[in-house]
Amino acid sequence: MTHRLDRLLRPRSIAIIGGGAFGTNVVEQCLKMGYAGRIWPVHPSRADVHGVPAFKSVADLPGAPDAAFVAVNRTLTIDIIRQLRERGTGGAICFAAGFLETGNDDAEGAGLQQALVEAAGYMPIIGPNCYGLINYADGALLWPDQHGGKRLQSGERGVAIITQSSNIACNLTMQKRGLPVAFLMTAGNQAQTGLSEMALGLIEDERVTALGLHIEGFDSVTGFEKLAARARELKKPIVAMKVGRSEQARAATISHTASLAGSDAGSEAFLKRLGIARVDSIPSFLETLKLLHAVGPLAGGKLSSMSCSGGEASVMADTAEGRSVGFPALAEAHRAKVKETLGPLVAVANPLDYNTFIWNNEPAMTVSFSAMVSGGFDLNLLVLDFPRTDRCSDADWWTTVNAFEAALKANEARGAIVASMLENLPEEHAMALFERGIVPIHGIVEAFDAAEAAAFIGAAWNRSESLPPPLTPPHKGEGNCEALTPPSPQGGGVRGGGTGPSGFPALSPSAHPDEAEAKALLREAGLPVPQGLRAASVEEAVSAAEQLGFPVALKALGVAHKSEAGAVRLNLKTAEDVRSAAAALLPLGSGLYVERMVQGGVAEIIVGFTRDPVFGPAMTLGSGGVLVELLQDSATLLLPASRDEIEAALRGLKLFPLLDGYRGRPKADLAAAIDAVAGIAGFVAERAGVIAELDINPLIVCRQGEGAFIADALLVLEGKKHD
Repeated sequence: MTHRLDRLLRPRSIAIIGGGAFGTNVVEQCLKMGYAGRIWPVHPSRADVHGVPAFKSVADLPGAPDAAFVAVNRTLTIDIIRQLRERGTGGAICFAAGFLETGNDDAEGAGLQQALVEAAGYMPIIGPNCYGLINYADGALLWPDQHGGKRLQSGERGVAIITQSSNIACNLTMQKRGLPVAFLMTAGNQAQTGLSEMALGLIEDERVTALGLHIEGFDSVTGFEKLAARARELKKPIVAMKVGRSEQARAATISHTASLAGSDAGSEAFLKRLGIARVDSIPSFLETLKLLHAVGPLAGGKLSSMSCSGGEASVMADTAEGRSVGFPALAEAHRAKVKETLGPLVAVANPLDYNTFIWNNEPAMTVSFSAMVSGGFDLNLLVLDFPRTDRCSDADWWTTVNAFEAALKANEARGAIVASMLENLPEEHAMALFERGIVPIHGIVEAFDAAEAAAFIGAAWNRSESLPPPLTPPHKGEGNCEALTPPSPQGGGVRGGGTGPSGFPALSPSAHPDEAEAKALLREAGLPVPQGLRAASVEEAVSAAEQLGFPVALKALGVAHKSEAGAVRLNLKTAEDVRSAAAALLPLGSGLYVERMVQGGVAEIIVGFTRDPVFGPAMTLGSGGVLVELLQDSATLLLPASRDEIEAALRGLKLFPLLDGYRGRPKADLAAAIDAVAGIAGFVAERAGVIAELDINPLIVCRQGEGAFIADALLVLEGKKHD
């Protein structure tokens, strides 16, 4: 498959425009890397750059270059880009800064960026504010600085990395972890060509095994969907380090790249939906790339661990706690098999402390290791820190490596050697382990991060059907406001203050529905809402309660957080209870709402919807009720959301044991809860153009077979946000 970035990414000729240090550095780096293509420096007065003959202008070039590095000021960059396009150049790196990344309120920068894009036309450009590209597979560097990487040899493969930070890119080239890199690329502020399109161009290269993305902002939801689909087709896994968990990081992102970061929860849900693993640190990013490069996605999360130290075994066990990957207990026959190789003085378990009885005895270690890894684990870990070679000998450690390698090969198993400290696994050792088919991993925490990421991708790729794309944000003015005209409450009854024929005002984006109106809309959509009636006075409230049947709940309308404001009374069992409560609540809001009390509740769930600026409607499921902020137990899904997604999200909550009958308590009606959540999500998805927020807190889930009911609802329309 060809890609419009092919000439730029894999150039046979490179033009370098700019005679300053940055331009001359590009020439120098190409020469140092042994680039076999043509190098064409362009400078109006110099005869050569590092001994390479120079040309006075773009017009003087002997042909159309496949790639160009433009290292001139921002104003001149626009003119040079136009000239390159007219020559038929394959693509260009725009090094200069001072365009839109300076801020949306910078009219000059925005104007220059627009002029740059217009000058480029159909010619691909990367940047501006971009450090460029290193092609280690061909030795082609459009890179204005030194770097620490090495060229791939013929037949070698490596990972591709794209980052939105030039300095992080420089640092990544200096890694000493043995990670083979085929391509490293910076995205700049993505004026014309987005990160997802760059990534698509890179994964098409047969020398690329896996892709790593450092993401500050998403260029295109559709672009990332295409990237994820193509990566799955090519069996090339993707790991992302998406920044923006903190408000400070999101602010820095906007100022740095002029791209939308989106909410962190939305980003998490989007990457998860695409099957792109996410890690949170640079070391874990690199170690995950190493695991994906060497063994690819994992079929599951079953791990084994071996070390000659009980202390290391304990650290491994503790680090696995609470993760989606871990150490299953050994089956009795498997445990006996391992026990036979180690003798009576060794306690056999997973993680395994094989002790030092067999240290430096390669045949004995091979037998023991082989017995352990024969258990069909998805990944086998051997904890091994090498001694420093300037003061010690590491000869005995290679005996352990030999035994582990033999055990893995005999069982056709996947394995990694994990050093607890970075300095205890030198780069040359890491490279030697790769050659043996063993993944060298620096750091115990990083090993688990990598294993979780690889297992996540494996599970995502094993899904029989791909998930639908999210509902991206609509343009302003879209949406059917008439669809939110509330009907009359079911059952009739007492109402007050209505202006329409149904007793409720017709809604539009300029109106804000109260709880009674919101619930009428939800009920009309077929969602499980308890029967309720509006009341304008104490006596109307009593009459409504008698009509609905006791017990009832009574609420003051027009108050968002009713519990905090004391604007709700629950489980009122008599007319006198209602009369007393109504007298107290009536002054707090715009009226009263009487509702049949939900009984038999097992658990309370919050179902919330907001509109993410990048991904559209996003749904949050979590522990509900008055403790929602305190518990911070939630999961986020993008719309549309499938029933399987909803069930998986509910099962992942800390709350789920309550739904599942914790310690002999009644089981909740999980099927009804899923039905209710799916229905609410569908309600929002159909009206995505007009609903800004919907907060269901709580959705009360009753005993098995007794349903789930919307007990409180706050609806906010586009353009208006009221309490």
